[in-house]
Amino acid sequence: MTTRRIAKIFKSRPTVEGAGVHLKRAFGYSQVPQFDPFLMLDDFHTSNPEEYLAGFPWHPHRGIETITYVLEGLVEHGDSMGNKGTIGAGDVQWMTAGSGIIHQEMPQLSPTGTMWGFQFWANLPAAQKMMAPRYRDVKAADIPEVTLENGVAIKVIAGEVADVKGPVGDIVIEPEMLDICVPAGTVFTHPLSIGHTAFAYILSGDGYFDDQRDAYAYEMVGHGWSDTERRCVCGVETVVLFEHAGSAIQVTTSDKPVRFLFVSGKPLGEPVAWYGPVVMNTQEELKVAFDEYQHGTFVK
Repeated sequence: MTTRRIAKIFKSRPTVEGAGVHLKRAFGYSQVPQFDPFLMLDDFHTSNPEEYLAGFPWHPHRGIETITYVLEGLVEHGDSMGNKGTIGAGDVQWMTAGSGIIHQEMPQLSPTGTMWGFQFWANLPAAQKMMAPRYRDVKAADIPEVTLENGVAIKVIAGEVADVKGPVGDIVIEPEMLDICVPAGTVFTHPLSIGHTAFAYILSGDGYFDDQRDAYAYEMVGHGWSDTERRCVCGVETVVLFEHAGSAIQVTTSDKPVRFLFVSGKPLGEPVAWYGPVVMNTQEELKVAFDEYQHGTFVK
């Protein structure tokens, strides 16, 4: 196996979305198409209810799939298909917007006092942009965890590790989504398909995310010119985007463990036309979507 190098490091940035939810945007619109087939990753993590209870009231989506993963707290979902549900700690919610859906996601007062979760946007290929919408909840108990010989613990949300498959297997782009904990003083190597886009988002601790350990070998986005201490170790709330060449990633820890989300998938290589909650292939398709929304014909 050949080890992948780091292509770029991105620092997540604070932003406010929905009706006033404070979150960190790990990547999004300005990074297209570097993360193809993934469009966005938001990290909402706060212990202040005023920063999350306003939620994301009724709004439309078309042309994408959304995957929400909750570590702490509760989120209620409702949509124009009549689906309703609540996901809590360790649960996953997966929704295909397809041809058009109107939904809301409303965080509730967290039992622990902390709300912490993530939402990914995955693109749909042109041939399936207008597929029928669908929705599914996956409970924490149904997400398997694999512990490797070196003590690395992996929750398999989507994809397969050590012959164990994750329960979220119907996402169109067939991504790999893993929640990985690497103990201190450990080397972890994970194989992946050549050419697939791959990135890690660090939740806690820090580690070395390739064997080169040269902080000047890649671009660091969002750190600012005054950040003169360029460390080759990668820490919390940063995205590690890997180069496409290579058949494995390698993560090494020293005196503390690291926990991160690892996501990979095959690029679509298609044009992206994106405005707000709608992602299509052309500007004309965006115009049609918003005309339909205004005239009440958005949901098919």
